[in-house]
Amino acid sequence: MIIAATTTTNDELFGGVNDFFDSGAWMVIRNLSIFFFVVFWLATAYWVFKDARRRIDDPWLVTMATVLGLIPPFVGPIIYMFFRPPEYLEDVRERELEIQAMEDRLSKGDLYCPVCRAQVEASFLVCPVCTTKLKQACVKCASPLEALWQICPFCATPVTSTGLPGIDDTLTDSWTAPRRRAAGPE
Repeated sequence: MIIAATTTTNDELFGGVNDFFDSGAWMVIRNLSIFFFVVFWLATAYWVFKDARRRIDDPWLVTMATVLGLIPPFVGPIIYMFFRPPEYLEDVRERELEIQAMEDRLSKGDLYCPVCRAQVEASFLVCPVCTTKLKQACVKCASPLEALWQICPFCATPVTSTGLPGIDDTLTDSWTAPRRRAAGPE
């Protein structure tokens, strides 16, 4: 008798749950959940496809990335994100064009004044627009010298220092060596 009473109590207890799973509301919730799961799964696969087309040039690899985004649901796009190329193809092409433009500009050899940006020639000692000193002249042959040259390549005359007037004297007078800290317990 006790066993029969407990079974009817269990039937009454889980009867409401059983009725819910047999109802039309449960069918709608289940079908909508499956629908949204499939839509989200296909949306992530489509995102992988679009992103792979922007980052990968080879159509075969784009297809493989899309399959990777489809087959393990929701795990495939995460794996793709770890191994995808870091740049878009457009960015790579743009960078290559910028590098090519810079190389072309440098190969022309156009020189400009550092102050006024006027075009100057390699033989100019002074900018004709703003009178900025561009190079030093050799004391013997008056040829223009580069800043780092130690000797004139045209007449073999040693280049004199063109430091600022009195800078060496000023630095030696005002500069003192830093003090060393005494070693002691800290």
